[in-house]
Amino acid sequence: MSLVVLRDVVIRLGERAVLDGAALAIAAGQRIGLVGRNGAGKSTLLRAIAGEIALDEGEIRRAAGLRVGAVAQQAPGGEVSLVETVLAIDAERLALLAEAEMAPAERLSVIHDRLRAIAADTAPARAASILAGLGFGQAMQRQPVSDFSGGWRMRVALARALFAEPDLLLLDEPTNHLDLEATLWLEGWLARFPGAALVVSHDQGLLNRAVNAIACLERGKISLTPGGFSEFVRIRTERAMQEARGAERAAAARAHMQAFVDRFRYKASKARQAQSRLKALAKMPAISVAVEETPARFDFPQAPPLPPPMLRLEEVAAGYDGRPVLARLSLAIDPDDRIALLGANGNGKSTFAKLLAGRIAPLSGRIRRALKLRAGYFAQHQEEELDGAQSPIALMARALPRATPVAVRAQLARFGLDAKCAEISVAHLSGGERARLLLALTTGEAPQLLILDEPTNHLDIDARDALVRALADFPGAVVLITHDPHLVGLIAERLWLVADGTVRPFEGDLEDYRAMLAERARATDGQNGKRREGRREERRGRAQARAALAPLQRRAREVEALIARLAAEREAARGWLEDPAIYAPERAAEVVEGTRQLAEIERAMAAAEADWLKALEALEATE
Repeated sequence: MSLVVLRDVVIRLGERAVLDGAALAIAAGQRIGLVGRNGAGKSTLLRAIAGEIALDEGEIRRAAGLRVGAVAQQAPGGEVSLVETVLAIDAERLALLAEAEMAPAERLSVIHDRLRAIAADTAPARAASILAGLGFGQAMQRQPVSDFSGGWRMRVALARALFAEPDLLLLDEPTNHLDLEATLWLEGWLARFPGAALVVSHDQGLLNRAVNAIACLERGKISLTPGGFSEFVRIRTERAMQEARGAERAAAARAHMQAFVDRFRYKASKARQAQSRLKALAKMPAISVAVEETPARFDFPQAPPLPPPMLRLEEVAAGYDGRPVLARLSLAIDPDDRIALLGANGNGKSTFAKLLAGRIAPLSGRIRRALKLRAGYFAQHQEEELDGAQSPIALMARALPRATPVAVRAQLARFGLDAKCAEISVAHLSGGERARLLLALTTGEAPQLLILDEPTNHLDIDARDALVRALADFPGAVVLITHDPHLVGLIAERLWLVADGTVRPFEGDLEDYRAMLAERARATDGQNGKRREGRREERRGRAQARAALAPLQRRAREVEALIARLAAEREAARGWLEDPAIYAPERAAEVVEGTRQLAEIERAMAAAEADWLKALEALEATE
């Protein structure tokens, strides 16, 4: 069953057709990774499926009642806690809980049946589990959203989308605001997600482990390949080779025909054959080879070598305002080291990177640096500090005041920023182009030590591969912080774990680290499971108590209403009997009947009061 079907979709941005006859069908339970170069239109496609933008041509058919979930572009805010912010996405649950507070007894059973059907009692535990997987500890989950930065708030927006468990989940670069640990968790969550998903990502690890098909968007068209990203690359490579061979054969046949035509078309004896082949030549399809665009190339400038160790930390503590974030740092970096930093966000990875780069001074201890050591520091937040009104060539000239204009342009060209990109304002560059500019600025002075804090955000898969190749050729040392496990696996030769207020070597590879995180998650889930089971039993007991109380409460209300009615009748009867006019001899029979009715009311009143007392005693005993 198809949840969404796109037919001949055309969307134009200005004069350019971003989608030009695009077609795609998304089946129930299908998880598709959407890939393509920066600017190909991937985000536009997601917005079109979500119904946020109109089509210029074509149609998008959605299954009746389809629930589509996406990460909100605007990060959530306010004074509500993280858990409550996530729970608020389930409007039905909130409405039912609010109704249960005021509903009459006969409606309560219907409400509780529906709450059980939507697993409302497990909702807080599910929300907490998702937040924990995305890096929010228990204490953080109780804090208001307003206490967190924009990146952390986007994690909350992602948690809301995951918690909603829609029929179709649309995710646009979901790992951009995550650390490696949260990225690994998200891979597992998506792999288990029972619904359909369309995920825009350049993370090859996620595309290999969390999806079962790859949709490639290029030149406005979509092609679908089963399997993960590695299978997509294999099939695409084989197809390109087959097309190239076919093109060669077609070109040879065309050339042979053309030679015959040119040779014999004006000879009477061969004219008929020449005309026949001329017609056949005209009918031959045009040669169409899937020629790839020029691949991205990065080239780090070469720096003079340094003797080992180029940097040594001796019992160093680092932090801010006199408060240490990290302590007991005794480590050394050699010229050929390739080091990846592991550890959850908030543990101090960026603080450690700033310490190595000389952006912050140690609070205590000593750092020994090799003479003439130059460190290049790339941090994603630097993108926000770029002057949007300046051009890349102006920013690079300012960073390299002694360089000639030719050298300035050459440094930009090392990272694929051509003359056109070099001269427009930074505000008009794409995210990938700004990331390339930052890499060019970082390496402008030919550093021997590269410190890269999330360098791949906004880079497409081709640019990430170019970065890998450039780092492989780089003769100096690299310290890498990234959420991309594929990049860690290709670059890192040593792993350092940032945890428990210090940095220490991690004995093992990335798979060992993944196994450690999984074991820790199982242990946590076991503890949480026991707590959840205890809370579930408690809630079940409360529900049974409410069910037992409902008829007693109903009976008590019925008896109270009867007593009120009898009291009104008794007052009316007494008032009638107190009227002297009714005691005339001729009305003696009426007085007897009135007295009898009052006695009956009194007896009914006594019985009702006794029933009411019994109902109260039963309620107290049940409570």
